[in-house]
Amino acid sequence: MRNIIDYVPGSSLLHRLNPVTKLAMAAAIIIATLLAQSWTALVGLLLITLGLSVYAGAFSRLASLLKVLVPVAVLMFVLQLAFVRSGDAVALFITTDGLQTGGKACLRLVGVALPLVLMLAVTKLNDLANACVEVLHIPYKYAFTFTTALRFVPVFTQEMNAIMEAQTARGVQFDTRNPFKKMSLMLPVCIPLLVTSVGKTDATALAAEQRGFYLRTRASSYKRYPLRGIDIAALALCVALVACVAAL
Repeated sequence: MRNIIDYVPGSSLLHRLNPVTKLAMAAAIIIATLLAQSWTALVGLLLITLGLSVYAGAFSRLASLLKVLVPVAVLMFVLQLAFVRSGDAVALFITTDGLQTGGKACLRLVGVALPLVLMLAVTKLNDLANACVEVLHIPYKYAFTFTTALRFVPVFTQEMNAIMEAQTARGVQFDTRNPFKKMSLMLPVCIPLLVTSVGKTDATALAAEQRGFYLRTRASSYKRYPLRGIDIAALALCVALVACVAAL
C-alpha cells in the first residue's frame, strides 16, 4: 500500500535539486502562505505547489492528501462563519468578514500542508538526512530521528488497519456515525498499536547501535551533496517569493 510521503521516482529538475534546496522551497512556500493577505497571493501559491507536483509526477500524492484536508477545511470554514460576527450580514449568521476569514483560513491550511508533502515525495529520506547533516550541520542523531519517524508512519498505518480488520472480524463495527461511540471503539485499537510501536522502536534502536550509529559523523556518508548553481538560483527564487508576498 502506497503512502503519501513515499518517494516518487523521476528525473525532473525538482528531483535533481539538493534535498536542502527542496526543503527550503517548501519552507518558503509555507512562510509565504502564512504571510499572504490577499486572495490572489494565496491562490497563486497553491497553484504553484500544484503545478510543481504535476511537473514532478507527484500530483496523485497531493490529491490523496486533499481528500483528507478538504473535510477539515470545510469544518474550519463553518466554524469561522459561526464565530466571526463582524462585517456586513449576508444571510442568517453569515457575515462578509466571516466569509473572508474562513476562506483564507482554508486556503492557508491547504497551502501549508501540501508543500512539505511534495518535498518528501520527490526526496529520498536517506538523502534528506545526509544532506541536512552535511549542508546544515545538523547532528546526525536528530536527522535520523526525523526521517525514521517519517518511515514509521506507513508502518503504523498498516498495523492499525490490520488491528481494525481483526476487530471487525470479531464483530466490532467501526463504521458507526456516533463520534463518542467511535472514540470508545478506538481504545482497543490504540493499546495493541502502542505495544507494537514500542517493540518496533526498541528493535530499531538495537539494530542502529549494532551498526555503529554513535560512530557516524558528517564524513561517514559515501555520497556528497554540494549546492550547485541551480540550487543557488532556486534559493534566490525562494527569497524573492517570500519578499514579494510580504510586500503585497
